[in-house]
Amino acid sequence: MTRPSVPYWLVNAAIIVLAALDAWLISPAAPTPVHLALIALACGSLALRRRFPLLVFVLTLPATVIAELVVVPFAALYTLADTSRNRRLISACAVVSAAVGTVPWPLSGFEGHTWTFVSFVYTLATAAAPVLLGQLVQARRDLALRLAEIGEVREHERKLHAQAVLARERTQLAREMHDVVSHQVSLIAVRAGALQVAAKDPDAQDAARTIRTLSVNTLDELRHMVTLLRTSGHRSAELTPQPTLADLRQLLDTSGIETEVTGELPPDISAPAQRAVYRTVQESLTNVRKHAPGARATVRLWHDATHFGVDVTNTPPTRPALPLPSSHHGLVGLGERAELLGGTLTFGPTPEGGYAVRLRAPRQTE
Repeated sequence: MTRPSVPYWLVNAAIIVLAALDAWLISPAAPTPVHLALIALACGSLALRRRFPLLVFVLTLPATVIAELVVVPFAALYTLADTSRNRRLISACAVVSAAVGTVPWPLSGFEGHTWTFVSFVYTLATAAAPVLLGQLVQARRDLALRLAEIGEVREHERKLHAQAVLARERTQLAREMHDVVSHQVSLIAVRAGALQVAAKDPDAQDAARTIRTLSVNTLDELRHMVTLLRTSGHRSAELTPQPTLADLRQLLDTSGIETEVTGELPPDISAPAQRAVYRTVQESLTNVRKHAPGARATVRLWHDATHFGVDVTNTPPTRPALPLPSSHHGLVGLGERAELLGGTLTFGPTPEGGYAVRLRAPRQTE
């Protein structure tokens, strides 16, 4: 059961009120207008801490110098650590916050103030608390996203495994039909042909001719069924509508990957060819999401006088990829689809550090 999330505006308002209360408690009895203006600027800037975290942190520094504020620098450092991935910048801001918090106010009394290294270290340790908390929340959020990606990949692998099992069963059934049934029907056709030649009775010749014609037609239908079983071995549901080029745009829009599409395919390519192009793009984008998180992809459709194809290329990943289990059925299935079309499928890493998949097949109209 998921807990209801608190609205962001409510959290922001609570932090601003808490910061104002903290500033009011530590303010002197007769604050100057400059004093009040700097504190008001620091507390008010917290409303924009998610949109401009670094700017808000800078705006809180003057108020931190003139008053020993706690909530304002903590909120600014926490937001910066939660939203930024620049570890050096976050560390530098923590050091600056600790240094500013150690400087005495007014500065005219700096000479008589004991500003030791030990006090700076204690202040830096205090400033490290919101930084570590922000980094922890960021890591938790990234981990949740990666776990969701792993769940999607495992579900995809489960479907691929089911399709592989179905393909093996179809192949075995096609082999049995070809080796056993086809052999028996061929013998029937041969015997009927011999009976048609040897028979003297016209009725017997007509019956033998009918049996031979039916046997030949049955062989033709059997060959068609065997071909259908072999070519449809990678589809999980034969009765559901199969994807075509018209569904390609929806696939790209729902892939969750920044994808650029160029080129086009001829409108007269066959339905199996359209499915092969669709599945090639689908499997390639799945592999990008699985092995190259954060990468961008380019889908190039092309054709010439004799061939057509699709090239799917992705850039190097922007985040480290987790080692995930893989059954390696995806590219194998794409290669078999390409072979059924009389084409080829090539894939491999690019010199830029990405990956490329290329389908090339001869043009065949239905």
